[in-house]
Parts: sequence; structure tokens; C-alpha cells
Amino acid sequence: MTRLHGPALRLTVYTGESDLWHHKPVFTEIVHRARKDGLAGASVFRGVEGFGASSLIHTQRLLSLSEDLPVAVVVVDTHERVRAFLPRIEELVGEGLVTLDEVEVVRYAGRERDE
Repeated sequence: MTRLHGPALRLTVYTGESDLWHHKPVFTEIVHRARKDGLAGASVFRGVEGFGASSLIHTQRLLSLSEDLPVAVVVVDTHERVRAFLPRIEELVGEGLVTLDEVEVVRYAGRERDE
């Protein structure tokens, strides 16, 4: 298991729920690539409403747009590992926003798992 404590970098990819990469959701591909590359973890958060560069509002209140809600994929790891991961997602994000934030990891612990 990766040890993570102290200064770290948070990568957040904002995209749409319906954005696809080879017939799979972009957010799913990001999570799978992060796991394959051994990053500390990745989480996907589904928004209830939002807009981006197109200024088109996506909301769960409108039935026609309810399948394209905003999604944020968050990855936290060391500066080096996150920066090394950036080229792996470059090809995936045609539309969206990618941000990096300095964070401090106070606790990082997982469950014991049987293998």
C-alpha cells in the first residue's frame, strides 16, 4: 500500500457524465488508469448542476440533460506521481477542466483486504 502523509497534490478533472473514451465513460477510464499506475486513490463525484466552457447548464432537474451531469474525478498523491500521471489523461479530456491544488494529507488509511 502506498504511504502518503504531508504535502501532496490533488488533481481534479471536471467533465461530463456522458463524455466517452472508446465507448466507456471518461471518468471510468481515468480511475482505471490511476489504479493501473499505482496512484494512492481516485474518486468520482457526480454533480447535481453545473456549467462549463460552453455555458450550457446541466442539471438533474431537466429530463433532457439528466444523463449529462457534471462529474469531478479527484486523485491525490505525491507531487511527482500526480505530475507523471498528467500525460496519461491528456488524451482523455477533450472537453472539461483539469486543475491541480496543493494539499496536505493528514490521514491515509485503507481497509485490510483478502487477496
